[in-house]
Amino acid sequence: MLTNIFPNVDMEKMWVATYETLYMTFISVLGTFILGILLGLLLYLTNKGNLWENKSLNSIVAIIVNVSRAIPFIILILLLFPFTDFLLGTIRGPNAALPALIVGSAPFYARLVEIGLREVDKGVIEAAKAMGAKTRTIIFKVLLPESMPALISGITVTAIALISYTAMAGVIGAGGLGDLAYMEGFQRRNNDVVLACTIFIVVIVFIFQFIGDWISKRIDHR
Repeated sequence: MLTNIFPNVDMEKMWVATYETLYMTFISVLGTFILGILLGLLLYLTNKGNLWENKSLNSIVAIIVNVSRAIPFIILILLLFPFTDFLLGTIRGPNAALPALIVGSAPFYARLVEIGLREVDKGVIEAAKAMGAKTRTIIFKVLLPESMPALISGITVTAIALISYTAMAGVIGAGGLGDLAYMEGFQRRNNDVVLACTIFIVVIVFIFQFIGDWISKRIDHR
């Protein structure tokens, strides 16, 4: 059926590119979720009036997050080429895109995590303190569970941004739908390939949005 709609598109290459895009997205979302939560917790906990109040550490983490967010993604990929080559031994392919994808999106997600944590009722935290709860208990039993709907919504937004990042990474050899659209579509002036890649990316975005919204609603008991 798809072959009939896009007669000038090699569907085998399209499915391979779709797999590469999904692979890069899933792995980078996982890495972003972990690193983003760690950075977000540091931003929140070291802020004034919180459990680990430390102005110097908060300023350092904030600078790292803000600088990382300010660098355009395509430039970040180029800046990380030496690190990627050292880490993976190559700067091409889906795996080579992962460091830039995670480093580029984790600071953005960290700010969303910080915002979500700020929405947690201070009274709940104070009640946990009054009962003698340790910091670790407050983090894992109060802060993260209470802010989880916001964290899921945040990672959904970040995942959609990551899908567009994978397309940009594809232009410089990371593979995926972006690479296929550029190499087989743009350079060979095959508009069918560009259109097909666009449709596939839009479908992936809708799927991620649907899953994120569904999970967020399921865990939101307010």
